[in-house]
Parts: sequence; structure tokens; C-alpha cells
Amino acid sequence: MAIRAKVAANSACEPARDCPLCPRLRDFRHAARAREPAWHNAPVPSFGGPLASLAIVGLAPGMRGANRTGRAFTGDWAGDLLYETLLTHGFAEGVYDERPDDGLRLIDCMVTNAVRCVPPENKPTPAEINTCRPFLQATIAANPKLRAIVALGRIAHDSVLRAFGAKLSAHPFAHGAQHALTTAAGVPIALYDSYHCSRYNTNTGVLTPVMFNAVFATVRMHLAAK
Repeated sequence: MAIRAKVAANSACEPARDCPLCPRLRDFRHAARAREPAWHNAPVPSFGGPLASLAIVGLAPGMRGANRTGRAFTGDWAGDLLYETLLTHGFAEGVYDERPDDGLRLIDCMVTNAVRCVPPENKPTPAEINTCRPFLQATIAANPKLRAIVALGRIAHDSVLRAFGAKLSAHPFAHGAQHALTTAAGVPIALYDSYHCSRYNTNTGVLTPVMFNAVFATVRMHLAAK
């Protein structure tokens, strides 16, 4: 039986299962379905409740991670580090066991991606990032409690800024950096940058668990002060 993740009720926030907007990504998904019919092989919905103070934005689903399991950051190393960190800082409870039915629950937190479909070689094109951005914008706009965003990597950082209509030059990406943004309704949002928690970054020492935990410790203190 194919694994299917639950999709948020607000369709503006989530692409349809057979979303045709990016032909290259559509064809890549279809080829993956033919090879692995039991996998999710579809746009991956956001994970977590719609009334969260914290949103975490990654790049895109991994082929053998979220594209396989149907839950964001589930089934590969990036998820191992992310969910371990969220558990440590009280943004999740339960046990992360690399599958969508492991019972893990997010607390006042949601996890999503700038691009909802798996791209070839984990590299979406600028056009694909732009095409998928309305779903990110809708996800942000649909959450009235949102007060902080963690962007995992420069592409996620840039896409969040563009979703807010902010100038990239005024908010350069840097691990551990914090940026002040404002929603269209005038609500202040703190954007925090982190290197992506991919195995490549951790294996090369670009990102260590200590560095990653430090970002979320800062976010936790920020939210506690509100």
C-alpha cells in the first residue's frame, strides 16, 4: 500500500497530488512512481499544526526521505538531526522513527519546504522555486500565531524573504543570523538562518549539532520572551 500523508485542509497552502505547475518536477515524480509505486512520490505537505509560533522552512523533499515517506524531513539524515533538535528544545514530543506513523508530534511548530516536490539532484531551478512560492506565502499567511521562522539554507532564506516582499540585499544569509520581518498585517516575524541540516553539511563540518542546537536555543528564548 502506498504511503499517503494528510494534506492540510487549506488547498491554497498545499499543491495537489498531481500538481502540473513545474513540468520537470512533475515528470520526475512520475518516473519515481513507476520505479517505486509504494512511495509517496507527490508534493509533500507541511507537517505540524496551522497555529504554530515557529515555522521551519527547508529546501525541498529528499528522494529517499520525504518523497518516500510523505512527511517533511522524514526518512533521511536531515530529519534525524532536525527532529532530535526539536525534541531537545521542546518543539516536539514522542519518538522520531523515520516514518510518518511513528507518533512524533510537533509542539507549537510546523515544518515545510520552499519547494514541495523532490527535484533532480536536490536542485530546484529558480523558476521552480518561484512557482512554488505562493504555497509558502499561503502557509505563512494562514498562520496568525506565527512569530519566528527558521530558514534551513540560503535558498529557503531567499524564498522566505521574497514571500515577505523583503529585499535580499538588506538581509544577507549567515548561519545564526536574525532578521526582522513584518507581515502584511503588521505582525513582526523573526527570521533565523541556519545551514541546512543535510548529511553533506554535517559530514564536512559546515554544520555541527552544537551549531544547529544553538539556533533553536535562541529561537526558544525569543518565543519565551513574547
